[in-house]
This record gives sequence, structure tokens and C-alpha cells, in this order.
Amino acid sequence: MYGFARPFLFGLDAESAHGVTLRALEAAYRSGLNPLVSGTVKPLPTKAFGLTFPNPVGLAAGLDKNGAHIDALLALGFGFVEVGTTTPKPQSGNPKPRMFRLPDKRAVINRLGFNNEGVDALVRNVERARRDRGLLGINIGKNKDTPNETAEDDYLFCMERVYALADYITVNISSPNTAGLRELQEEQQLRRLVGTLREAQERLGAQHGRRVPMLVKIAPDLSDDDIDAAGRVLGDLEVDGVIATNTTIGRYGLEGSKFADEAGGLSGEPLMGKSTLVLRRLRSRLPESIPMIGVGGILTGADAATKAAAGATLVQMYTGLVYRGPQLIGECVEAMRRRKEAPSRGNLPPNA
Repeated sequence: MYGFARPFLFGLDAESAHGVTLRALEAAYRSGLNPLVSGTVKPLPTKAFGLTFPNPVGLAAGLDKNGAHIDALLALGFGFVEVGTTTPKPQSGNPKPRMFRLPDKRAVINRLGFNNEGVDALVRNVERARRDRGLLGINIGKNKDTPNETAEDDYLFCMERVYALADYITVNISSPNTAGLRELQEEQQLRRLVGTLREAQERLGAQHGRRVPMLVKIAPDLSDDDIDAAGRVLGDLEVDGVIATNTTIGRYGLEGSKFADEAGGLSGEPLMGKSTLVLRRLRSRLPESIPMIGVGGILTGADAATKAAAGATLVQMYTGLVYRGPQLIGECVEAMRRRKEAPSRGNLPPNA
């Protein structure tokens, strides 16, 4: 079905197509017909962060920033959906145009800038959702006019609002589209921010009688030393999980592509190698008790399996869904199933 819809959607500018797609998915879900839904995604229960996911393939944050389409997106077959990034106050984001497709590279550049209706609107949407098909992550950030010195106040505000509703919470300190945000990944700032949020997490857990896992999402553009430092901090503070990675400001391999010079974060196929290298290095620096989600450049089932081989327990997609449609979900689940069920080399005969 997506093959018929794609030429129409690609005839629109990227952000308009984004909105049309969400409205179409919602209409399909509410009709009960679900003509865009892949009903062939088979369960592959996967444990991480103290939760059991119906399958290990999820939707990355950014597609449904306000949590208005949770059930329709879960109906596509995702094991989990992450909504947001949400901020304390509504904000319009950066001026349009701010989202660009690069079809020859199966990539997208966006500089949306945390455009969203604010955390209270997201909470109302989440409260209305049925959420009977998978788990829900909520991705939180800071408003663009909040200085880094007081960024923790914004994250605390959002965490307190969404805590009772989330299956897990992601702390986004890695978007390239909010000025200065990535500076929060510097070792001392990271330790202060995440330490403060870990204290709040334990307090809220006692208050609500339920401990909600907290994950941290990092950028793909960190140096090796910065990755190692992040591993030390996140390991010391015993976060529940890490997502690697967000979009990149790099432009390697885009030579000659239209829109290659546009500012913003690059996602899609060109990000696969870079994000996987960060995932692999950070996996080796983190305690085994901290699971990771691999995201960035997944366009095939083999890509999902590569993320798993690099250390990811779960994977997420966004741009791959733009280029491949919902069939990619089941393809990735099956690739991860084959990898999970394959005998280890140690169990194979000597000449296998």
C-alpha cells in the first residue's frame, strides 16, 4: 500500500508529507480498516530496562512530537513508540522550510528545533491513548530560550509531568537543532544534569510506587574521548539505558546532492556507519547491565541486525520508514529474530 502512496507523498515538501502521513495513518486506524498496516509482524518478546517489549523494533522520537498518534503508530507493528521531543512550553521551532529529503542518498536533513505544543498538550494526548499494542517512551528536552545553566529545570519539569504515563523516559541532550544543547554532553555538565535527574527519578519512583526507566540519547558526532567520558558518567550514575544516536551535523558522502548544504541534522542511510561506530564504542565502555537502543540509518533488516551485533538490544527507525514504509518494521523484526536464533560460532562444527 505504501508503494502507491509514496509518489504522492514525495510530490509534497517533506514537512507537509510528514503531516499528511500522520493524518492518513490516524484515519486508517480509526476506520478499522488499517489499509497501511503491516499485519505480518510476529512477536519477538525482548527484555530491556526491566520491561518486556513485544518486539525489539521501535519508532524513534521526532515523528509524533505531541503524542497525538500513538495507537495508530503502534498498529503498524512497532514493539514500542517514542514520542516527543516535548518541552515545558510550546514552541514553534525554526523557520520553514526546515526539513529536506535527499532521495538519492535515502536521507533527510531537518532543523525543526523541538517544535511542539508543550508537555501539557502531550500529556493530554497520552492520557487518551489506548496503548494496547506496545510500549511508550517519552522524549524530553529543554526550551530554546532556557540557558544551559538552568536546563535541568526544564528536564525536571517535563519528567515530573510525564512520569506516571511513560513506560520509559528519554533525556534528549543531543539534537543539533537547539543552540547549545549538545554542550550538555560535556563530561561535567552531563554528570550534573543526569545526576540531578537520577535523583528525581528515584524520588518520583517512590512517590508513584513504580520505577520508570530513564535513558539518555547521545549524538553521533562525539570524539572518542567524549564517548569514553559519556560511558564513565552514565555508568557511574547507573542510568537505565542509552540511545545511540541522534542525527549528525556531518555531511560525508553527500557531495552533489541537492540540499546537502542545508543546516540541520542528517538522518538516514549516510548516518548508518557513523552511528554504529558510536554505538559499538559506547557499548564497550558501559557496564553490561545498561542496555542500548541502536538508531541511525536503518533502511534494511540487515541494518537492524548490524546494530544488534554492535551491542543494541533494541533498535529504532524514522527515516527508514519514510523511504521503505511499514514493511521495514517486520523485515527488521525477522532479521533480529534470525540473529537471535542463529547458533553461536562456538556451537558450530569446526569446519562450518
